[in-house]
Amino acid sequence: MSIILPQSDVNKIVVGIDVSRPNGEPDKSPTGTSVLNGPVICGDVKKTQNDYEGVLNVSSDSVVQLINDQQPKLDVKLAAKIDGNVKIEGDKKTEFALEVSGGSNQVLKVHGDAIFTAISPQLLSSRFKDKADQLPAKPFDIKHPIKDGYRLRHVSLEGPESGVYYRGRLKGSNIIELPSYWRGLVHEDSITVQLQPIGKNQDLVIESFNNEFITIEIGANQDFLTGEILIDCFYHVYGERKDVNPLLVEYEGDEYPDPNFDKKCKIPLEDRNFADPKYRFPRNVTTND
Repeated sequence: MSIILPQSDVNKIVVGIDVSRPNGEPDKSPTGTSVLNGPVICGDVKKTQNDYEGVLNVSSDSVVQLINDQQPKLDVKLAAKIDGNVKIEGDKKTEFALEVSGGSNQVLKVHGDAIFTAISPQLLSSRFKDKADQLPAKPFDIKHPIKDGYRLRHVSLEGPESGVYYRGRLKGSNIIELPSYWRGLVHEDSITVQLQPIGKNQDLVIESFNNEFITIEIGANQDFLTGEILIDCFYHVYGERKDVNPLLVEYEGDEYPDPNFDKKCKIPLEDRNFADPKYRFPRNVTTND
């Protein structure tokens, strides 16, 4: 071990090799720089020799003080407190880039909104995944939007498919144009349509449908003098996703048969195949003739 003090007032400390300065270049490190090759041990981490789990090992437990130590004993509840933003970039050396456990009450508490991207269907089923798996219904709980001191709780709608919907109002036309991405997302033979007339009774009949548009029979819903289409209705179109395998509703044992959807799966998320033909179970809903 070596300690390098490049300046007399100790503006920089290096333990090991100074990796902060390229060879042959002047040292531009800010005052107070510490270069520690590791492992770094803070607190009583209860690890010895080369048994450390990380380069930085921190514990909120204090080390036994020396007999002649007259300073107050360390007494804190947090192993680390950070004032400022934090960014973690994983390197795939472990299964998870961030793993959280413990806590006397809850494992994780977030003040404010949280954004999750690249979430697979089995990874985030409710506000608290592990808790939700144990409940008979999957809750969604948020701060009440208009009542101070209250919260608002809904439960997730459940069904035997990975369903999507598209809804809105149709007026002066007999064609419901579906989002363009439905062609690659939705099974055409899974589509169902609900129509609700507005203002007066209307003879609303589905003439044809596919995953691009829904055609409503005009019939008597037209002004014969002007040719104006008199349809005015709400619509609700449902469909089943085709980019993932159909859901197997009932299965034997404790683990879902498709390992790509298993919460204990060790396959990296980006390497999973949610449409793996080996696990293409029968469709639960079809609407063809």
